[in-house]
Amino acid sequence: MSYQLVVAMVRTDLTEAVVKAAKQAGATGATIVPARGTGIHEAKTFFGLSLEPPRDVILILLPDELVTPVLAVLQEAGNFAQPGTGIALTLSVGQVIGLESQLVHLQSDRVAAPADTVQA
Repeated sequence: MSYQLVVAMVRTDLTEAVVKAAKQAGATGATIVPARGTGIHEAKTFFGLSLEPPRDVILILLPDELVTPVLAVLQEAGNFAQPGTGIALTLSVGQVIGLESQLVHLQSDRVAAPADTVQA
């Protein structure tokens, strides 16, 4: 089974909705990391303190066939069409270990693939 890592940078007020949507679309979990960033426009400050909304980086490991449907729901849940709400991208993953507890769930969701193509 081939995997991709979805990396979504979102405002913290959207994190829960984004993770919930990803799980409803087939993701088995997510890792959330607090973050801050900078964009094309200068950050607003007040006496040296940033007024930019806090961000979270959401990491979601997915089998290739779930990437497109999960990205579609992230686009909607994260309101990514609006400037400043967030972005998502994917990275190819070469090898994965530690998914034994999730393989049964991931394999049961695979409808079209023959059983001999599924590898841990």
